Amino acid sequence: MVLSPPLALWVVPVSGLAGVARHALDVARTGVPGWRLAFLAPPGDLPRELRAVGATVVERPFGPDHGLPASARAMRDVVRTLRPEVVHSHLSYADIVAGLAVRGPRLVTTEHGIARDDLVYHRSSTKARIMASVHAARLRRFDAAIAVSRATADAMQEKWRPARPITVIPNGVDPVDHVPRGPGLRVLSLARLAPEKRLPALIDGFARLAADQPGARLTLAGTGELERTLRAQVERHGLATKVALPGFVDPVAAMADHDVLAMLSVWENCSYALLDAAAAGMGVVASNVGGNPEILPPTSLVDATDAAAVARALADQGLQTTARPDVNGWPTVADMCARIADAYDAARGRR
Repeated sequence: MVLSPPLALWVVPVSGLAGVARHALDVARTGVPGWRLAFLAPPGDLPRELRAVGATVVERPFGPDHGLPASARAMRDVVRTLRPEVVHSHLSYADIVAGLAVRGPRLVTTEHGIARDDLVYHRSSTKARIMASVHAARLRRFDAAIAVSRATADAMQEKWRPARPITVIPNGVDPVDHVPRGPGLRVLSLARLAPEKRLPALIDGFARLAADQPGARLTLAGTGELERTLRAQVERHGLATKVALPGFVDPVAAMADHDVLAMLSVWENCSYALLDAAAAGMGVVASNVGGNPEILPPTSLVDATDAAAVARALADQGLQTTARPDVNGWPTVADMCARIADAYDAARGRR
Protein backbone atom coordinates (compact mmCIF):
# COMPACT_ATOMS: atom_id res chain seq x y z
CA MET A 1 0.00 0.00 0.00
CA VAL A 2 1.35 3.42 -0.99
CA LEU A 3 0.80 6.01 1.69
CA SER A 4 -0.02 9.61 0.80
CA PRO A 5 2.48 12.24 1.89
CA PRO A 6 1.50 14.07 5.07
CA LEU A 7 -0.49 17.29 4.73
CA ALA A 8 0.62 20.75 5.85
CA LEU A 9 -2.07 23.42 6.10
CA TRP A 10 -0.82 26.93 5.41
CA VAL A 11 -2.88 29.54 7.20
CA VAL A 12 -2.73 33.10 5.79
CA PRO A 13 -5.15 35.67 7.26
CA VAL A 14 -5.07 38.14 4.35
CA SER A 15 -6.42 37.92 0.81
CA GLY A 16 -4.32 40.56 -0.96
CA LEU A 17 -1.22 39.94 -3.05
CA ALA A 18 1.28 42.01 -1.07
CA GLY A 19 3.73 40.80 1.55
CA VAL A 20 3.32 37.20 2.67
CA ALA A 21 1.25 36.31 -0.42
CA ARG A 22 4.45 36.21 -2.46
CA HIS A 23 5.89 33.69 -0.03
CA ALA A 24 2.78 31.50 -0.19
CA LEU A 25 2.64 31.60 -3.99
CA ASP A 26 6.31 30.71 -4.38
CA VAL A 27 5.88 27.72 -2.08
CA ALA A 28 2.65 26.65 -3.81
CA ARG A 29 4.37 26.69 -7.20
CA THR A 30 7.45 24.77 -6.04
CA GLY A 31 6.06 22.46 -3.37
CA VAL A 32 7.54 21.27 -0.09
CA PRO A 33 9.39 17.98 -0.68
CA GLY A 34 7.60 15.01 0.88
CA TRP A 35 4.50 17.02 1.82
CA ARG A 36 1.11 17.86 0.38
CA LEU A 37 -0.03 21.44 0.89
CA ALA A 38 -3.38 23.13 1.39
CA PHE A 39 -4.04 26.81 2.04
CA LEU A 40 -6.63 28.51 4.27
CA ALA A 41 -7.26 32.17 3.41
CA PRO A 42 -10.16 34.62 3.30
CA PRO A 43 -11.88 35.20 -0.06
CA GLY A 44 -9.99 37.46 -2.46
CA ASP A 45 -7.05 37.71 -4.82
CA LEU A 46 -4.68 35.36 -2.99
CA PRO A 47 -6.98 32.29 -3.14
CA ARG A 48 -7.59 32.98 -6.83
CA GLU A 49 -3.88 33.12 -7.61
CA LEU A 50 -3.15 30.05 -5.49
CA ARG A 51 -5.72 28.08 -7.49
CA ALA A 52 -4.17 29.35 -10.71
CA VAL A 53 -0.89 27.61 -9.81
CA GLY A 54 -2.72 24.40 -8.93
CA ALA A 55 -2.86 24.72 -5.15
CA THR A 56 -5.57 23.28 -2.91
CA VAL A 57 -7.32 26.26 -1.32
CA VAL A 58 -10.05 26.57 1.30
CA GLU A 59 -11.72 30.00 1.51
CA ARG A 60 -13.33 30.84 4.81
CA PRO A 61 -14.24 33.99 6.78
CA PHE A 62 -10.81 34.10 8.38
CA GLY A 63 -8.59 37.00 9.36
CA PRO A 64 -8.83 40.38 11.10
CA ASP A 65 -11.67 41.55 8.87
CA HIS A 66 -13.84 38.64 10.03
CA GLY A 67 -13.15 38.69 13.77
CA LEU A 68 -11.64 36.23 16.21
CA PRO A 69 -14.69 33.96 16.83
CA ALA A 70 -15.34 33.42 13.11
CA SER A 71 -11.64 32.91 12.43
CA ALA A 72 -11.29 30.34 15.20
CA ARG A 73 -14.36 28.45 13.97
CA ALA A 74 -13.03 28.46 10.42
CA MET A 75 -9.64 27.12 11.47
CA ARG A 76 -11.13 24.40 13.68
CA ASP A 77 -13.52 23.31 10.91
CA VAL A 78 -10.79 23.14 8.27
CA VAL A 79 -8.42 21.26 10.57
CA ARG A 80 -11.18 18.79 11.47
CA THR A 81 -12.02 18.24 7.78
CA LEU A 82 -8.53 18.06 6.26
CA ARG A 83 -6.73 16.49 9.26
CA PRO A 84 -3.30 18.02 8.53
CA GLU A 85 -0.24 16.85 10.40
CA VAL A 86 1.16 20.39 10.43
CA VAL A 87 -0.62 23.74 10.66
CA HIS A 88 1.78 26.42 9.42
CA SER A 89 0.61 29.92 10.31
CA HIS A 90 1.81 33.21 8.85
CA LEU A 91 1.39 36.71 10.32
CA SER A 92 0.60 37.38 13.94
CA TYR A 93 -3.19 37.12 13.66
CA ALA A 94 -3.02 33.59 12.27
CA ASP A 95 -0.39 32.65 14.84
CA ILE A 96 -2.64 33.72 17.70
CA VAL A 97 -5.71 31.97 16.27
CA ALA A 98 -3.73 28.77 15.73
CA GLY A 99 -2.43 28.88 19.28
CA LEU A 100 -5.95 29.27 20.62
CA ALA A 101 -7.95 27.02 18.29
CA VAL A 102 -5.79 24.13 17.10
CA ARG A 103 -5.32 20.90 19.02
CA GLY A 104 -3.65 17.83 17.56
CA PRO A 105 -1.54 18.88 14.55
CA ARG A 106 1.97 20.14 15.01
CA LEU A 107 2.10 23.94 14.97
CA VAL A 108 4.71 25.81 12.93
CA THR A 109 5.02 29.56 12.48
CA THR A 110 7.06 31.73 10.14
CA GLU A 111 7.80 35.23 11.41
CA HIS A 112 7.87 37.74 8.55
CA GLY A 113 7.32 41.08 10.26
CA ILE A 114 8.91 41.77 13.62
CA ALA A 115 11.06 44.85 14.29
CA ARG A 116 13.61 45.50 17.00
CA ASP A 117 11.83 48.78 17.78
CA ASP A 118 8.34 47.85 18.98
CA LEU A 119 6.85 51.16 17.84
CA VAL A 120 7.47 50.35 14.17
CA TYR A 121 4.38 48.14 14.20
CA HIS A 122 2.58 49.23 17.39
CA ARG A 123 1.24 52.68 18.14
CA SER A 124 2.05 52.58 21.84
CA SER A 125 4.54 50.92 24.17
CA THR A 126 1.62 49.53 26.20
CA LYS A 127 0.20 47.71 23.19
CA ALA A 128 3.68 46.48 22.29
CA ARG A 129 4.16 44.97 25.75
CA ILE A 130 0.75 43.30 25.63
CA MET A 131 1.42 41.79 22.20
CA ALA A 132 4.87 40.61 23.28
CA SER A 133 3.24 38.74 26.19
CA VAL A 134 0.65 37.23 23.85
CA HIS A 135 3.30 36.02 21.42
CA ALA A 136 5.51 34.65 24.18
CA ALA A 137 2.53 32.66 25.48
CA ARG A 138 1.37 31.30 22.13
CA LEU A 139 4.92 30.29 21.12
CA ARG A 140 4.96 27.83 24.02
CA ARG A 141 2.33 25.85 22.09
CA PHE A 142 4.28 25.82 18.81
CA ASP A 143 6.51 22.94 17.77
CA ALA A 144 8.73 24.98 15.43
CA ALA A 145 9.39 28.65 14.77
CA ILE A 146 10.95 29.90 11.53
CA ALA A 147 12.44 33.36 11.01
CA VAL A 148 13.14 34.83 7.58
CA SER A 149 16.45 36.40 8.65
CA ARG A 150 19.00 36.21 11.44
CA ALA A 151 17.94 39.69 12.53
CA THR A 152 14.33 38.48 12.74
CA ALA A 153 15.37 35.51 14.86
CA ASP A 154 17.38 37.74 17.19
CA ALA A 155 14.40 40.08 17.66
CA MET A 156 12.09 37.11 18.37
CA GLN A 157 14.53 35.75 20.92
CA GLU A 158 14.94 39.12 22.62
CA LYS A 159 11.23 39.92 22.83
CA TRP A 160 9.48 36.56 23.17
CA ARG A 161 12.07 34.19 24.72
CA PRO A 162 10.84 31.07 22.89
CA ALA A 163 11.55 27.75 24.54
CA ARG A 164 12.66 26.09 21.30
CA PRO A 165 15.48 27.17 18.98
CA ILE A 166 14.44 29.39 16.07
CA THR A 167 15.20 28.14 12.57
CA VAL A 168 16.35 30.77 10.09
CA ILE A 169 15.03 30.13 6.56
CA PRO A 170 15.47 33.19 4.32
CA ASN A 171 12.98 33.94 1.58
CA GLY A 172 14.21 32.19 -1.54
CA VAL A 173 14.65 33.89 -4.89
CA ASP A 174 15.54 32.37 -8.24
CA PRO A 175 18.06 34.01 -10.58
CA VAL A 176 16.39 35.52 -13.63
CA ASP A 177 17.65 35.91 -17.17
CA HIS A 178 17.93 39.59 -17.97
CA VAL A 179 19.75 41.87 -20.34
CA PRO A 180 22.70 43.44 -18.52
CA ARG A 181 21.71 46.91 -17.38
CA GLY A 182 23.73 49.94 -18.24
CA PRO A 183 24.22 52.95 -16.00
CA GLY A 184 21.27 55.18 -15.20
CA LEU A 185 19.70 57.29 -12.47
CA ARG A 186 16.04 56.32 -12.63
CA VAL A 187 15.37 55.62 -8.96
CA LEU A 188 12.38 53.57 -7.78
CA SER A 189 10.72 53.14 -4.40
CA LEU A 190 8.18 50.31 -4.03
CA ALA A 191 6.75 50.93 -0.58
CA ARG A 192 3.65 51.97 1.26
CA LEU A 193 3.60 55.74 1.78
CA ALA A 194 3.94 55.35 5.53
CA PRO A 195 6.25 56.78 8.21
CA GLU A 196 8.26 53.60 8.78
CA LYS A 197 9.40 53.63 5.14
CA ARG A 198 11.29 56.94 5.67
CA LEU A 199 10.37 58.33 2.27
CA PRO A 200 11.04 61.95 3.34
CA ALA A 201 14.67 60.90 3.86
CA LEU A 202 14.73 59.44 0.34
CA ILE A 203 13.38 62.67 -1.13
CA ASP A 204 16.02 64.68 0.75
CA GLY A 205 18.78 62.42 -0.55
CA PHE A 206 17.38 62.47 -4.07
CA ALA A 207 17.24 66.29 -3.99
CA ARG A 208 21.01 66.32 -3.46
CA LEU A 209 21.49 63.81 -6.24
CA ALA A 210 19.34 65.81 -8.65
CA ALA A 211 21.32 68.98 -7.91
CA ASP A 212 24.45 67.24 -9.25
CA GLN A 213 22.72 65.02 -11.81
CA PRO A 214 19.87 66.96 -13.50
CA GLY A 215 18.80 63.89 -15.46
CA ALA A 216 17.99 61.86 -12.33
CA ARG A 217 14.39 60.82 -11.78
CA LEU A 218 12.54 59.34 -8.79
CA THR A 219 9.33 57.28 -8.71
CA LEU A 220 7.60 56.84 -5.35
CA ALA A 221 5.24 53.97 -6.18
CA GLY A 222 2.61 53.06 -3.63
CA THR A 223 -0.28 54.45 -1.65
CA GLY A 224 -0.65 55.54 1.95
CA GLU A 225 -1.32 58.25 4.47
CA LEU A 226 1.80 60.31 3.67
CA GLU A 227 0.96 61.04 0.04
CA ARG A 228 -0.04 64.67 0.61
CA THR A 229 2.98 65.31 2.86
CA LEU A 230 5.36 63.80 0.33
CA ARG A 231 3.91 65.81 -2.55
CA ALA A 232 4.38 68.99 -0.51
CA GLN A 233 7.99 68.06 0.21
CA VAL A 234 8.64 67.43 -3.49
CA GLU A 235 7.23 70.89 -4.28
CA ARG A 236 9.41 72.55 -1.61
CA HIS A 237 12.49 70.99 -3.18
CA GLY A 238 11.42 72.16 -6.65
CA LEU A 239 11.36 68.57 -7.89
CA ALA A 240 7.86 68.37 -9.36
CA THR A 241 9.22 67.54 -12.83
CA LYS A 242 11.64 64.94 -11.50
CA VAL A 243 9.56 63.01 -8.92
CA ALA A 244 6.43 60.99 -9.71
CA LEU A 245 3.90 59.51 -7.27
CA PRO A 246 1.86 57.21 -9.53
CA GLY A 247 0.15 55.14 -6.84
CA PHE A 248 0.13 51.38 -7.25
CA VAL A 249 2.27 50.02 -10.10
CA ASP A 250 3.14 46.57 -11.36
CA PRO A 251 6.45 45.90 -9.56
CA VAL A 252 8.00 43.77 -12.31
CA ALA A 253 7.30 46.36 -15.01
CA ALA A 254 8.45 49.18 -12.75
CA MET A 255 11.75 47.48 -12.01
CA ALA A 256 12.31 46.97 -15.73
CA ASP A 257 11.93 50.73 -16.28
CA HIS A 258 14.29 51.86 -13.49
CA ASP A 259 17.95 51.56 -12.63
CA VAL A 260 18.07 51.70 -8.81
CA LEU A 261 15.71 50.48 -6.12
CA ALA A 262 15.79 52.55 -2.92
CA MET A 263 14.41 51.34 0.43
CA LEU A 264 15.26 53.37 3.53
CA SER A 265 12.85 51.66 5.93
CA VAL A 266 13.21 51.80 9.70
CA TRP A 267 13.30 47.99 9.62
CA GLU A 268 13.11 45.16 7.10
CA ASN A 269 13.17 41.44 7.77
CA CYS A 270 13.88 39.74 4.42
CA SER A 271 12.57 42.03 1.69
CA TYR A 272 11.40 40.40 -1.53
CA ALA A 273 11.73 43.77 -3.25
CA LEU A 274 15.45 43.91 -2.43
CA LEU A 275 15.94 40.31 -3.53
CA ASP A 276 14.06 40.83 -6.78
CA ALA A 277 15.99 44.01 -7.56
CA ALA A 278 19.32 42.28 -6.99
CA ALA A 279 18.22 39.29 -9.08
CA ALA A 280 17.21 41.64 -11.91
CA GLY A 281 20.57 43.44 -11.98
CA MET A 282 19.35 46.72 -10.52
CA GLY A 283 21.34 48.95 -8.27
CA VAL A 284 20.07 48.86 -4.70
CA VAL A 285 20.27 51.40 -1.87
CA ALA A 286 18.85 50.40 1.50
CA SER A 287 19.08 51.35 5.14
CA ASN A 288 21.56 49.38 7.22
CA VAL A 289 18.91 47.74 9.41
CA GLY A 290 17.31 44.39 10.15
CA GLY A 291 17.94 41.69 7.58
CA ASN A 292 19.18 44.10 4.88
CA PRO A 293 22.91 43.45 5.62
CA GLU A 294 22.24 39.74 5.19
CA ILE A 295 21.08 40.39 1.62
CA LEU A 296 23.19 43.32 0.45
CA PRO A 297 26.88 44.26 0.34
CA PRO A 298 28.18 47.33 2.22
CA THR A 299 28.17 49.33 -1.03
CA SER A 300 24.35 49.22 -1.00
CA LEU A 301 23.82 50.13 2.66
CA VAL A 302 23.44 53.66 4.05
CA ASP A 303 22.47 55.64 7.11
CA ALA A 304 19.04 56.84 6.02
CA THR A 305 19.36 60.03 8.09
CA ASP A 306 22.45 61.17 6.14
CA ALA A 307 21.11 62.82 2.97
CA ALA A 308 24.58 63.24 1.49
CA ALA A 309 25.35 59.55 1.99
CA VAL A 310 22.02 58.59 0.41
CA ALA A 311 22.78 60.78 -2.61
CA ARG A 312 26.25 59.27 -3.02
CA ALA A 313 24.92 55.73 -2.78
CA LEU A 314 22.18 56.42 -5.34
CA ALA A 315 24.78 57.83 -7.72
CA ASP A 316 27.20 54.94 -7.20
CA GLN A 317 24.52 52.26 -7.62
CA GLY A 318 23.13 54.00 -10.67
CA LEU A 319 26.36 54.79 -12.48
CA GLN A 320 28.82 52.11 -11.32
CA THR A 321 27.22 48.89 -12.50
CA THR A 322 30.00 46.73 -11.04
CA ALA A 323 29.03 47.93 -7.56
CA ARG A 324 25.52 46.51 -7.83
CA PRO A 325 24.51 43.48 -5.74
CA ASP A 326 23.51 40.06 -7.05
CA VAL A 327 21.92 36.90 -5.66
CA ASN A 328 24.78 34.52 -6.38
CA GLY A 329 24.84 32.04 -3.53
CA TRP A 330 21.48 33.15 -2.12
CA PRO A 331 18.96 30.32 -1.44
CA THR A 332 16.63 29.55 -4.33
CA VAL A 333 12.93 28.95 -3.84
CA ALA A 334 13.60 25.19 -4.02
CA ASP A 335 16.28 25.55 -1.33
CA MET A 336 13.81 27.42 0.87
CA CYS A 337 11.12 24.77 0.39
CA ALA A 338 13.55 21.95 1.20
CA ARG A 339 14.45 23.66 4.47
CA ILE A 340 10.76 24.11 5.31
CA ALA A 341 10.36 20.34 4.82
CA ASP A 342 13.20 19.78 7.28
CA ALA A 343 11.44 22.01 9.81
CA TYR A 344 8.20 20.04 9.39
CA ASP A 345 10.01 16.73 9.83
CA ALA A 346 11.69 18.01 12.98
CA ALA A 347 8.34 19.23 14.35
CA ARG A 348 6.78 15.80 13.75
CA GLY A 349 9.47 14.24 15.88
CA ARG A 350 8.68 16.44 18.86
CA ARG A 351 6.16 15.97 21.70
